[in-house]
Amino acid sequence: MTTTTAMIPFFPPDLFEDDRDLLLDAVHEVATDPVQKFILGERTARFEDLLRTDLDTEDVIACGSGTTALSLILRAMGITAGDEVIVPAFGCAPLANTVLGVGATPVFADIDPHTLVIDPEAAEALITPRTKALMPAHMFSVMADMPRLRALADRHGLRLIEDSAVAQGAVLDGRPAGTWGDAGVFSFVQVKSFGGPGEGGVVVTGDPELARTVRMLRNHGQDGAHRFRHHLIGLNSRFDEVLAAFQLRRHPGLARRLARRAEIAAHYTDRFTPLAAEGVTPPPPGTNGRCYYVYTLLAERRDELKRHLAAHGADSHVYYPQALPHQPAFAPAARPGGSWPNAERAARQCLSLPVYPHLTDAQVERVTEAVLGFAAAPAPVA
Repeated sequence: MTTTTAMIPFFPPDLFEDDRDLLLDAVHEVATDPVQKFILGERTARFEDLLRTDLDTEDVIACGSGTTALSLILRAMGITAGDEVIVPAFGCAPLANTVLGVGATPVFADIDPHTLVIDPEAAEALITPRTKALMPAHMFSVMADMPRLRALADRHGLRLIEDSAVAQGAVLDGRPAGTWGDAGVFSFVQVKSFGGPGEGGVVVTGDPELARTVRMLRNHGQDGAHRFRHHLIGLNSRFDEVLAAFQLRRHPGLARRLARRAEIAAHYTDRFTPLAAEGVTPPPPGTNGRCYYVYTLLAERRDELKRHLAAHGADSHVYYPQALPHQPAFAPAARPGGSWPNAERAARQCLSLPVYPHLTDAQVERVTEAVLGFAAAPAPVA
């Protein structure tokens, strides 16, 4: 029976309600600034400096989105036709389409069955003389095994591109997400942990030459000092001054919001860990290398659980219902006869629960009790 209580949304429409005045002030400030510079202005520079200090890294370059951040890195590294980049077989489309976009070939490696991030052993088995880079992605609430992947890249002379789009604020073994690779990225699309009211991303790197090239590529190949002098074939991937102003003002609350996400996630995991025998498995517990942008269960009866949650007043979401090698756009690039059983299982079983920081304790408990109730009920007879 459907509950009469208001539905707890997965994508909350009031995500920026507390920031309404902040956003309006940012729009007015930029729009009335005598400089009249709406992209790549002094606010963007200050935002880059803030993140550079946060991460204790050489450079941060703001750009149009997390996806184009990956494209800029691949271009700056000279990865092109004939090259291969090893990526996870489970995750978001940019892991494959950015590689294909520079003419290279994505090579899909299977994932760890519990953490859902790329399996380093599976990745190593796919290295060939054509391999130029590894591109692991942090997934849901777990960072990839960056120490092993860093060692793997070094051992084989490969570039390491860290897709840390979802993981801002996460720290693994004392080192921030985004700083393990030769370059990393963050995304600021609204549902990310440090999201904003629009698209945006950054490239993070400790390589000054790579940073210099990325800065040119994001702005049509111009070097910044000489407008209309184009040194490279670049992109239009420039950061918006309104978003920069908004993020600068909102940044002081990031730690508090991340802590609330982690608190909700810890509650879920504590309550759901005993459910493995009933076919419901939470992500691994802990805080090291964790980034609770999304909280994702594995459920053997995923679609039934989703319906059960909806009937009990809680929305949920499926990321991602098909492994990348099976997507129509990417299947032609997949190796014939390839096998990705863990990625395929994740696509069948993953289900994400609400974890945004302004959930009340009562709402968190409603979601929790709904999952527990589903697990306790007998499975239907086939």
